[in-house]
Amino acid sequence: MLEVIVGGIALAVGVIIAFPLGMKYRQRIAEAELGSAEEEAKRIVSDAIKTAESKKKEALVEAKDEIFKLRSDLDKELKDRRGEVSRQERRIQQKEETLDRKVENLEKKDEILQNKLKDAEAKLEEAEMVKRHQFEMLEKISGFTAEQAKEYLLQNLEHELVHEKALKINQYEARFREEADQKAREIVSLAIQRCAADHVAEVTVSVVDLPNDEMKGRIIGREGRNIRTLENFTGVDLIIDDTPEAITLSSHDPVRREVARIALERLIQDGRIHPARIEEMVEKARREVDAKIKQDGERAVLEAGIHNMHPELVKLLGRMRYRSSYGQNVLDHSLEVSHLAGMMAAEIGADVAQARRAGLIHDIGKALTHEIEGSHVAIGVDIAKKYKEAPEIIHAIEAHHNDVEPKTIVACLVQAADAISAARPGARRENLENYIKRLEKLEEIANSYEGVEKCFAVQAGREVRIMIKPDVINDDQMVIAAREIAKKIEDEMEYPGQIKVHLIRETRSIEYAK
Repeated sequence: MLEVIVGGIALAVGVIIAFPLGMKYRQRIAEAELGSAEEEAKRIVSDAIKTAESKKKEALVEAKDEIFKLRSDLDKELKDRRGEVSRQERRIQQKEETLDRKVENLEKKDEILQNKLKDAEAKLEEAEMVKRHQFEMLEKISGFTAEQAKEYLLQNLEHELVHEKALKINQYEARFREEADQKAREIVSLAIQRCAADHVAEVTVSVVDLPNDEMKGRIIGREGRNIRTLENFTGVDLIIDDTPEAITLSSHDPVRREVARIALERLIQDGRIHPARIEEMVEKARREVDAKIKQDGERAVLEAGIHNMHPELVKLLGRMRYRSSYGQNVLDHSLEVSHLAGMMAAEIGADVAQARRAGLIHDIGKALTHEIEGSHVAIGVDIAKKYKEAPEIIHAIEAHHNDVEPKTIVACLVQAADAISAARPGARRENLENYIKRLEKLEEIANSYEGVEKCFAVQAGREVRIMIKPDVINDDQMVIAAREIAKKIEDEMEYPGQIKVHLIRETRSIEYAK
């Protein structure tokens, strides 16, 4: 036990003695490390300063290079601008020199002109002086003034000629009147004899034959959709009654009736009758009629012996095949007038070609009377002016109904030929013309309303069928539009019974599957 105590005491004394020695050792180590850290810090600071100086020098060098580059670019741009300014200055200087030369030339020309004017005035004054001197000499010699001498001479001449002139005038008037009357009778009778044309009365209906009565049902279609489509696209009234194997097409416009007839015959031959096929056939028939119109116009020009006529005038002539005036076909009438005017011109020695040309197109305005407002004379004059016809031809068109006084031989010949063609027995019928004018007036009133795309007078004028633009007039506005059109018809037209105003609004949407 004692040994243990002694050992513990020895250990404690050892620890007490060793602690100060350890502290001193650690202090020396810490001081050594601190010195080393300070040296490292100084070294780092020194390295940082050196690096900063190096980067500073590099930045200065780069900045100097950039400044030098910018200065070079600036000098170059400044040099270019100075060169451009110099070029502009040279051009301006050249222009100023040119202007100075021009001004100098103008001043010289003005000076020369002034000198010439002075010379001309001096010569004119000298001529006036010579003229006055001559008149003074003549007045002294004759004892008359200029006015007195003129009056004296005229009086003597008038007294000498009055009696003889009166006798000659009476003789010539009597002789010329007698010869003119005789010659006119011969020319007109000869022209009528040589141009004896047959007359074919125009009608307002066409009949299409059917292979059997069952075809009527197919043409009508389910709930009448086929017949409605055909009537809407052609503007023609289809009359399906008890007449066996026949359908009647009724319209005042022969072009529409012809289109409908051709389309219906093609549909019957094809056998496929539905709205899409009807629309296709109507379009094909319309193109065929257009081609026929062109052929009729070319044939009329060839028959009349006329050359160099504008193609649009030829087409309008062809359209006249489908127009009638008082029941007389307008194209046949125009050809007849052309032949008559040409024959009479040949007899009296006038321009035959000009007379034929004026006679052929004297009624050209009737081809557009249902499209353009105004008389056929005014429309014809505008058309002839548009297509550069000669003034003599235009005057003949304007004068053939005495809208203006005829001033040329050609105008008088066309007027006479027109009267001969229209006045011969059976040439015209008043009732048909009035009927057609009434239907055209009906369509004209409907077309005057804003938002109307097209319209057709059907049912012999008892109905007007109007296609409305769907983007202009909606369903609610259709009621108001129908009432306004009906009111206008009541105010402007006279007609028996009543007229149905039928508005149709259709919106289509088409897309293709690819």
